[in-house]
Amino acid sequence: MKIAFIGLGNMGAPMATNLIKAGFEVHVFDLVEEALKALEAEGATVGRSALEITDGADVVVSMLPAGRHVRGLYLGTDSLGTDSEPGLFSRLSSGPLIIDASTISPDDARVVGAAATEHGLRYLDAPVSGGIGGAQAGTLTFIVGGVAEDFESARPVLEAMGKNIFHAGSVGSGQVAKICNNMLLGILMSGTAEALALGVRNGMDPAVLSEIMKQSSGGNWALNVYNPWPGVMEGSAASRDYRGGFLTDLMIKDLGLAWQLALESGAPVPMGSEARNLFMQHSAQGNGKLDFSSIQWFYRAGMES
Repeated sequence: MKIAFIGLGNMGAPMATNLIKAGFEVHVFDLVEEALKALEAEGATVGRSALEITDGADVVVSMLPAGRHVRGLYLGTDSLGTDSEPGLFSRLSSGPLIIDASTISPDDARVVGAAATEHGLRYLDAPVSGGIGGAQAGTLTFIVGGVAEDFESARPVLEAMGKNIFHAGSVGSGQVAKICNNMLLGILMSGTAEALALGVRNGMDPAVLSEIMKQSSGGNWALNVYNPWPGVMEGSAASRDYRGGFLTDLMIKDLGLAWQLALESGAPVPMGSEARNLFMQHSAQGNGKLDFSSIQWFYRAGMES
């Protein structure tokens, strides 16, 4: 099976690598030359355009930063208000299954999905959860929206990159579920950092406090897997000076998608709105390119390092 993989960032590169390890014929494209060289060293075939690598592909996987990039790739850059080349949907010579693993708005996913149908193509929105660690280990959670038959066709490809594969419903449902998940993640990470800072200010060892809360009713994913206090959890972003990982600015993007979805549906999201404000303040202080667990710094203001 030939797979065309577009987008080799922090998440896309290890995902594509796992497809190679699973025995798929993987062709890759990215705008960053270093990313292409790294995947070529892993055994991928490098292309010089998205169109080139999708020629004859059975499956196309994309992992892009935002909805405008997804629309531009598949619908054409004219969908972004410019006048440039057409999108992939109008130029594909074969009829591959399209799997977009980007996190975008449900409306963007539905627009792209409808365009795929018009061109006789199958489309799944399949955002992921699990972070860079999950991408590297092949243990991502895929949250998929689309036709059930197409979901089953995609399963072998998804299982090469992930451990938990969910069919959320029709196209766009994957994005709704991912947005809800990441809103909760932002709330939990902010709350965990707040609780740790309160304890440390009052004489607690952050590692001891973390273990107590992990085994108590305050236990959550941030404490169990991604502790935000430096030095408490080996291998966490916090113990790497918050370098790499899931960037603060990406969390702001996802919280913004949740806010947009809440406005459209009339849903109250006071905790999600507060988390978005906190991460925006944190980013404004120059921390947007650090891992989102660096929100711990926001609560450590005035404390000794």
